[in-house]
Amino acid sequence: MYNIREKITSSKPIKLKPTRSWRTYLGGKMIDELHGIDDPKDSHFPEEWIISIVSSRTIGREDDGLNKIDLSDADITLKEIVEADPEEYLGKRHVKRFGAQTGVLVKLIDSAERLIIQVHPDKEKAQELFNSKYGKTECWHFVGGREINGEPPHVYVGFKSGVTREHWEKLFHEQDIQGMLNCLHKYYVSPGDTFIIEAGLPHAIGPGCLLVEIQEPTDFTIRMEKTSPSGLHIEDYLIHQGIGFEKMFDIFKYESCSWEDTLKKWQVGPRILTESNGNRETEIIGYNRTPYFRMTQVDVENQMEIQGNSVFSGLYILSGNAEIVTDGNRQEVKNGDQLFIPAQVSTLTIVNNGNEPVKALRLFGPEV
Repeated sequence: MYNIREKITSSKPIKLKPTRSWRTYLGGKMIDELHGIDDPKDSHFPEEWIISIVSSRTIGREDDGLNKIDLSDADITLKEIVEADPEEYLGKRHVKRFGAQTGVLVKLIDSAERLIIQVHPDKEKAQELFNSKYGKTECWHFVGGREINGEPPHVYVGFKSGVTREHWEKLFHEQDIQGMLNCLHKYYVSPGDTFIIEAGLPHAIGPGCLLVEIQEPTDFTIRMEKTSPSGLHIEDYLIHQGIGFEKMFDIFKYESCSWEDTLKKWQVGPRILTESNGNRETEIIGYNRTPYFRMTQVDVENQMEIQGNSVFSGLYILSGNAEIVTDGNRQEVKNGDQLFIPAQVSTLTIVNNGNEPVKALRLFGPEV
């Protein structure tokens, strides 16, 4: 058996291979471009999963989304590494509270078409209906986009006033898609915008969005459409996730607000944490807003030291070229690279090796 200790230790960041996941919607061209892939194109692989030890719930594609270690001579997943020594990699405090689970999942999403109108369960419904201790509250942070058929990137979030469960069920059974969209608030989005989508809140990501989604680590998605916008037939299981057409409506929270109040309630503003010598760390979503995850962005002009604080994290390079330095160990990274940072890494330094600022996202699990 391959000895993972020979090349992988908890004392330095672990580079991961990019992994794509099959979805019902089309997209992914901008992710191809980020990685410098020849002939970038949209397909049914519009998502790149990041620091993931979570499997897809798509039947026949259960291995989709599991990140593998970036090694040429071994086929090892991050899940295997974490489960081999959870305290070393996740941290003692985290394991005491959450066990050998990261408690978080991150995705880079590029939508060439509107995603199906959907909702996710909260912890209580996830436990009741799926026997899971995690629900699926999520956060969207937009990092790019493109016009599709002449329309800028946009999303749908939350019920308009007056929507009842009875009306919502009626629209589903009639498959009145425009009627359902008319029940939701529409917002145009730009890079830098951030929304928190709490479990139970109906939503849909529109076409042309490039975003990082950080979420609770499940793939429970209740879908409201039996055919995708591009014409793909959606199987019943993917619609109700095995709980049936009646129970799936229990997952929605039938609260409604005005357009302005919905935006005020669910849009999140950034907060600068540190800034010095052209280097900056900005909190995008913090534990003051949700206990389930945290995400910051670092912008590095020259070099920047980052503290680990005895908790694991992820690092995703959005742009630039850099070296990641830990105790004399150096790893070269570029845009599109992702790293898992074990809890044992007390500090790391990002050294800018290029002519443009390095922009990277730091990704954290639930509050401990």
